[in-house]
Amino acid sequence: MNAAWLPLTAIAASLLAAVIIFTLPEDARRLRTSINLSAAVIKITLVALMVGRVVQGDEAIFSFQIVGNIDFVLRADALGVMFAGLSSVLWLCTTVYAIGYLEGTANRKRFFGFFSLCVASTLGIALAGNLFTFLIFYEMLTLSTYPLVVHSGTDKALKAGRVYLRYTLTAGVVLLFGVVLLYSFTGEHSFASERGLGDYLGDHRALLTFIFALLVGGFAVKAAMVPLHGWLPRAMVAPAPVSALLHAVAVVKAGAFGILRIIYDLYGIELSVELGVTTALAVAACITIIYGSLRAIAQQELKPRLAFSTISQVSYIVLGVSLFGPFGTIGALAHLLHQGLMKVTLFFCAGIYAEELGIHRIDEMNGAGKRMPLTSLAFTIGALGMIGLPPVAGFITKWYLGIGAIQAEMYWVVAVLVASSTLNAIYFLPILHRLWFRVGPAHGYGSWPNEQRLGRLETHGWLLWPAVFTAVISLAAGLLAGLPFSPLDWATRVAMGEYLQ
Repeated sequence: MNAAWLPLTAIAASLLAAVIIFTLPEDARRLRTSINLSAAVIKITLVALMVGRVVQGDEAIFSFQIVGNIDFVLRADALGVMFAGLSSVLWLCTTVYAIGYLEGTANRKRFFGFFSLCVASTLGIALAGNLFTFLIFYEMLTLSTYPLVVHSGTDKALKAGRVYLRYTLTAGVVLLFGVVLLYSFTGEHSFASERGLGDYLGDHRALLTFIFALLVGGFAVKAAMVPLHGWLPRAMVAPAPVSALLHAVAVVKAGAFGILRIIYDLYGIELSVELGVTTALAVAACITIIYGSLRAIAQQELKPRLAFSTISQVSYIVLGVSLFGPFGTIGALAHLLHQGLMKVTLFFCAGIYAEELGIHRIDEMNGAGKRMPLTSLAFTIGALGMIGLPPVAGFITKWYLGIGAIQAEMYWVVAVLVASSTLNAIYFLPILHRLWFRVGPAHGYGSWPNEQRLGRLETHGWLLWPAVFTAVISLAAGLLAGLPFSPLDWATRVAMGEYLQ
């Protein structure tokens, strides 16, 4: 295959799967499962081919003209394939999990059809070569995730969906205004421009700063930065696979990835620092980190606690981007991958507890570790990683962010990281204590809220093995961080390209 067609074919695989799934009968479970899994495997294979070409120094680029100087461009560069690789691998895991989770429920055709559209949208965001293409897939992601958020059809779900649309569509309008203003002013919207925007700094500093605020503000909604985060906790009414999708793979990562593109590939890190916008962004990220952690402590239900944890944790990416220096960048890019692995594990486990035992509240988790040891071990690995304890991958992130803060002489950021880790421990360690050290219904003290027997193991294998797999990868990403093609190695490769070019 011509390398230029690799990005388009990878996206088309998921689009084609969505079209086929929408045309299948509702009861065609085996065929739908085969199509889902086949498309996921094909996508991983194509992304792996793109990774190989990037390693060889050859970026795959697909482009065609829309009108005038506006082109639709797909470009498989080092940063893009890193996000594409994360989304592809985790989407396969989430697909397997969703098949088991939705077994016997209604409207599976609709769910998996829009699920595949989300895959295509996220991959398009990863491989977009300019702002115009990015915006197309960014709005596709909004529209394709809405049916997943409201999947249950309850009044609460529909209300959450309306809130989600209000936030994200408004953000899309702001982003569009920023894109149009930038293009009309500079004629530039490519992520691979050699010219950059530095030539406009002398006479147009205020306008460049205003456009930056519009673009980052549009992305900050999906990244759930305070005070633009209100949609995310409400969206927790969605099924567990959708929660994993929102928090670890697609929506919040799309927002954070957009900010990465703006700073590194559109404005450039030097111009961003010269404008003074990175300091303001670092302050906003730190506020979000602390606020999200404090709100997580106050939650008594498991999924809302994980939701506010996401609000806090995703801003580590934004914080690392805001630190001028390679170590901060490495920390940000590594966390883009690490947070996805750890958070998808936590949401997988939360869904298993809900399905197998009817557990939704934290005070219902006493003794669940003895009833479900593999699930609880996976949850423990994810939680310890979020706290930042070695040898789980989250430790790598916080270590590099701390060094990056010192390198940038922003010593107050180190205090924020220490405070955040302490707060992370405050809201995760009591859960682990309940899981492993409290006496639960398994020992004759009452019963679980709604215990089921979903399989011969502690739960259905389609639910259990994705959670175990992502937990093992989260642990391996920390233990084997020094190996080639580890998340840390790839983050270092991208960061060095940004600072040495």
